[in-house]
Amino acid sequence: MVKFFVKILISITVAIGIGLPSLAQTLSSRHALTLGDKPKYEKDFKNLDYVNPGAPKGGKIRRHSIGGFDSFNPFIIKGTPAAGIGLVFETLTTTTEDDALSDYGLIAETITTPSDLSWVEFKLRQNARFHDGTPINPEDVIYSFKTLTKQGRPHYRYYYSNVKKAEKTGPKTVRFHFKGKRNRELPQIMGQLPVISQKWWSQRNFSSTTLEIPLGSGPYKIKNFEPGRHITYERKKDYWGKDLPLNRGRYNFDEVRFDYYKDQSVAMEAFKAGEYDFRSENSSKRWAKDYQFPARRAKKVIVSEQSHTNPAGMQAFVYNLRRPKFQDKLLREALSYAFDFEWSNKNLFYGQYKRTRSFFQNSELAATGLPSPEELEILTPLRDHIDPRVFHQSYAPPRTSGDGRVRGNLRIAQRLLKKAGWKIENTKLINPKTGQPLEIEFLLVSPDFERVVLPFIQNLKRLGVMGKIRTVDPSQYQNRIRDFDFDVIIFTFGQSNSPGNEQRDLWSSNAATRKGSYNISGIRNLAVDALVDQIISAPNRKRLVTASRALDRVLQWSHIVIPQWHISAFRLARWDKFGISPKPPAHGPGFWSWWIDPEKEALLRSARK
Repeated sequence: MVKFFVKILISITVAIGIGLPSLAQTLSSRHALTLGDKPKYEKDFKNLDYVNPGAPKGGKIRRHSIGGFDSFNPFIIKGTPAAGIGLVFETLTTTTEDDALSDYGLIAETITTPSDLSWVEFKLRQNARFHDGTPINPEDVIYSFKTLTKQGRPHYRYYYSNVKKAEKTGPKTVRFHFKGKRNRELPQIMGQLPVISQKWWSQRNFSSTTLEIPLGSGPYKIKNFEPGRHITYERKKDYWGKDLPLNRGRYNFDEVRFDYYKDQSVAMEAFKAGEYDFRSENSSKRWAKDYQFPARRAKKVIVSEQSHTNPAGMQAFVYNLRRPKFQDKLLREALSYAFDFEWSNKNLFYGQYKRTRSFFQNSELAATGLPSPEELEILTPLRDHIDPRVFHQSYAPPRTSGDGRVRGNLRIAQRLLKKAGWKIENTKLINPKTGQPLEIEFLLVSPDFERVVLPFIQNLKRLGVMGKIRTVDPSQYQNRIRDFDFDVIIFTFGQSNSPGNEQRDLWSSNAATRKGSYNISGIRNLAVDALVDQIISAPNRKRLVTASRALDRVLQWSHIVIPQWHISAFRLARWDKFGISPKPPAHGPGFWSWWIDPEKEALLRSARK
């Protein structure tokens, strides 16, 4: 999530009144909330910097997705939502791809907060409409909040757990009252609430999957579909928000179609054949090997790397600590010495990646060196629940020379295993508590990762660990992750430049036992819980950074994951039919600001013929 403190743009002092505290407060009404110094765009801005406000509308494009879909309800844990379904729904506020710390009014015209941040009030735009022409009213916002927190994905309940109540305060205003400690981020979090139609959804079972085309309020609506195979969205030409400065020059395509493929290898071949128009590549092997095809050599396909400044988060092998065998921290640490990143990067990834070490990688929130005095102030009272190395040693994942020789690392692993009581019997590593050999199943959703896991399994075998791979389809994978039915998976814990409430869902003890949560590892640690609370209640940016670094250190030394790798660039490939602004945003590809260039499209069509 994006979050930093808000600099007051407009301040007025109001008298005591109904619904206000007993003492006058300073209120702040504005067009945007920010957790930085100030929003990038002032109230009277005309358009975003990375768009072409005069971009032509029209044309049809194709995208791709993997697997299938069986639902148009993206707000519940059941089913697999259709790709692109977010184009149908709107939120009270939205962020931009060049200002990750701010949220600008979308359905909401203005946002008002008091100086103590005990509530936030949104004034809805008079012209905000659902696709059937009905206005978006405070009742819809309140219904959305109550429905999502009661029946929606579990993270909504955690995300909005500090909201005491929601109430209508005027014909077009809705107010959320907060409880608990002062939370700088909470007003912005409320702005990110998806708004759904009370009239439409109240007549249906919200908790069930559906392939009935939903009533939305976004720039696109569903035109046609075939479950699991394709879905097409058409631009709402009378979309209520098309002239907002936020949207000027965006959402230019008349139609957007997503075609589904069995796996990425099949999808790659389809891209080469021109079956769809744009790819964001996440495989180093494909990036190095598969883009040298005739259409690229003929410059009909444009391939580029676009640098970004986004936090990388943590991509890693993730242990399921709910499994008794992984309760042993020394075992988890020992197994990390069997993963040879340097060899993998050299031989599998063509040297494209850097090793990840932090849960806040590529940001100022990452812990480096030894704890600062400010961090120690936070960490010391929690010492009984923290690995002692947090206080005197900087974490770093095991390293190798990259030549495939890992004997030195395996010897370290063996010493750790011996210390923990594990023994080798008949070349198998035996659990000291159960007397059973250690077996690990790596659950994968993509065959692409098999080439990464297989060398790891070979090294684990030298430690006496029996490893195996199980690759399943996306639907089965999602269900097993939701039910925490796995030994080890590959997962990415995404982060923003300003962590907050979402950290509860990632790391809290309560989330560890709640199916569908993002506490994938199942960590339950009192120090982690306390540090998450400190992040959420941080009164300023400095304190937020300090608490985040402290949490990072505790997570690093908990050995709940084996860190993998990251890259600080988008790898993009497109058929040369698009017009693109010369100033790309810093935090995203800016795809929805692209447009179809009629001349390029005509040349491409002619060449294909």
